[in-house]
Amino acid sequence: MTDTITLAPNPTNKCFGCGGDNDLGMKLTFVQDNVSKRIVGKFILGQAYQGGGGMGHGGIIATLLDEAMGKVCRFRDVRAVTAELNVQYLKPVRVDQEITVEGFETDVKGRNLFLAAEIRNGAGEILAKGTGRFVVIGQKEKAATEVHGS
Repeated sequence: MTDTITLAPNPTNKCFGCGGDNDLGMKLTFVQDNVSKRIVGKFILGQAYQGGGGMGHGGIIATLLDEAMGKVCRFRDVRAVTAELNVQYLKPVRVDQEITVEGFETDVKGRNLFLAAEIRNGAGEILAKGTGRFVVIGQKEKAATEVHGS
């Protein structure tokens, strides 16, 4: 297995966050870091995702955190769904500046995966963070559209 895998939008997936087959979707690309067991994405949201005043909409911020946490399930080769999502909005997320979203696992209890994610600005300040409980519903099939990195 390579150290990193680029998780580009799947052209047949209709997911709002990461799907490639959703004209209104965000089409998010993440990197799966197999060494640190973290999912990382770098984004500039753009005006389409603002809630007002050049700041990211709260629902979009929650979506970013949920997407990053959902991708963490890949380290266990399982499919899981969000059962609980908690978000702390700490500082405004500007839509015109690059942010880094990072997801990771914190605990496992049976079919329950406890995950966390953070959004940071270019200075490394945490702007928002989330925790989630994801419930495993099955084994993950490997996507043929994955692009492998070094």
